[in-house]
Amino acid sequence: MGPTVAVLGASGDRKKFGNRALRAFRHRGFRVIPINLEATFIEGLPAFRSVLDVSHPIDTATIYLNPESGLSVLDELVEKKVREVWLNPGADEPQVVAKARSLGLEIVLGCSIVAIGEDPGNY
Repeated sequence: MGPTVAVLGASGDRKKFGNRALRAFRHRGFRVIPINLEATFIEGLPAFRSVLDVSHPIDTATIYLNPESGLSVLDELVEKKVREVWLNPGADEPQVVAKARSLGLEIVLGCSIVAIGEDPGNY
């Protein structure tokens, strides 16, 4: 299995990008960890309320959250020592980018689905 990616804002709604990302990363061979405050399973995978609830290391986090929620998870990503953090369109507001940089996170701005060579419209 490939690197581990946490999808923050993972959703059971197949029309939402938080679900499309989960399916695209899984299709590409990543070990996918859905992060969702309410769901226990998404697309058959166990979901966690926080990256801190995941017992093993996480290589990458891809964020599909509104800016307020995105700001609230950045400290957890630092604590979990997540190496790379994608701020997808809609999650990449200036205040989120500024805080992520101030915390020393390695951030990437853009659509993580496209970055792994997938078309979000296919999911």
